[in-house]
Amino acid sequence: MEFSIKSGSPEKQRSACVVAGVFEPRKLTLPAELLDKASNGYISDLIRRGDMEGKAGSTLLLHNVPGTLCDRVLLVGLGKEREFHEKEYGAAIRTAVKTLNETGAFDASLFLTETSLKKRSIAWRVRQTAAIALDATYRFDQFKSKKDDVRRPLRKLTLAVERRNELTIAEEALVQGEAIAEGMALAKTLGNLPANVCTPSYLADQARQLAEEFKLDCQVLEREDMEALGMHSLLAVAKGSHQPPKFIVLSYKGAKASEKPVVLVGKGITFDTGGISLKPSAEMDEMKFDMCGAAGVLGTMKAVARMQLPINLTVVIPSTENMPGGSATRPGDIVTSMSGQTIEIINTDAEGRLILCDALTYAERFDPAAVIDVATLTGACVVALGHVATGLLANNDALARELLHAGEEAHDRAWQLPLWEDYQELLKSPFADMTNTGGRQGGTITASCFLSRFTKKYDWAHLDIAGTAWKSGTDKGATGRPVPLLIHFLLKRAGKLN
Repeated sequence: MEFSIKSGSPEKQRSACVVAGVFEPRKLTLPAELLDKASNGYISDLIRRGDMEGKAGSTLLLHNVPGTLCDRVLLVGLGKEREFHEKEYGAAIRTAVKTLNETGAFDASLFLTETSLKKRSIAWRVRQTAAIALDATYRFDQFKSKKDDVRRPLRKLTLAVERRNELTIAEEALVQGEAIAEGMALAKTLGNLPANVCTPSYLADQARQLAEEFKLDCQVLEREDMEALGMHSLLAVAKGSHQPPKFIVLSYKGAKASEKPVVLVGKGITFDTGGISLKPSAEMDEMKFDMCGAAGVLGTMKAVARMQLPINLTVVIPSTENMPGGSATRPGDIVTSMSGQTIEIINTDAEGRLILCDALTYAERFDPAAVIDVATLTGACVVALGHVATGLLANNDALARELLHAGEEAHDRAWQLPLWEDYQELLKSPFADMTNTGGRQGGTITASCFLSRFTKKYDWAHLDIAGTAWKSGTDKGATGRPVPLLIHFLLKRAGKLN
């Protein structure tokens, strides 16, 4: 979809459709009022007759409205004005784009961007609109022999700004919104791919393609390289699989070499059976989504490189399958991690932390400004936070606040859980330095306590996306989270967030 920014009055737009909002009950927004004035009350007359109440999610499509230059006017219900916030704004944009695709309009002028939101700038509205509009048109049907017959004629969307002096800021925000959507699309596609396609080798190839497209530095470590580095914790997970593990390092240099990089570590378990601690068969197909952490950091890297942010960013992805087999790691086995710390593996289904701990040790060599790992780590996080908020734990409160704020800004929210020393007791082992699981109680926290033992040398945060990385049921598929959160965090660090 092609976007543009324009300042002008809605009744003067020569487009296939002009989109404006209506609050409940029957209150026109300013763009709708201007259209109504130009039409000598044609719109307000329809509203008074009860054709539209303004309820959230409702629409009214009008043809040949008098006094306007457009072919159609689409009115979108916004709900009650006092309850209109970020979530409702995003829902209105999705409704508008979906409806536009059903009308047959090839282009449209969207005046919802002029709708007032408390504490949200025009840059925020434009950035969110572009990202949501593109996300609303995302489809994953590459494996269907017959594509679904869905009309999607909309090709161009013009976003309206109220004042001409807002054009420059809005243009920059538009580029950011498009980049966020592009990063989310990559993350969603990688997550949605079946595990027989998206293997560790496939992820490595995707990283190489990104490196070639954006002139990034890319290194892929093979099994023998990991053995030489002492990554025996990661390799313990890989032992049961015929697919070779890959350790992917991708670096973007947008700032001075002296500037410390932010390092993103993404869990890349391309399929998780649980290993010898085999999972129940119900919904095991969804374990192809266990690499959504890796998908998310690759999507974030693509967006950052697309925007050419003045920041240094390194992505680290430990990737393998977790499979049962004659050579698979057994419960009770003890391995030595890259850090030299020993781990008693109580449960082979607690494998994400086993590959992440070696990656977190590896991250020390970059002398990072901060390290953020992203992982579908614990079912306990789904129990605690459902599918709304991503779990956040950190060894640095300032870094945690940055990420929480970025999540609020992106409407890709996280919630901080405690990382208190009291929980470390649950990881005690009589035979090794630690166990790889602390049991059912506080599972998200004890998993993070485990990871924290490998992050003593830098500021670190952990994002548990087990509840937010994908949806089940009729809307089954990867969500692209937490790409928006991470990009807003990096935009802020780069001084590019308006």
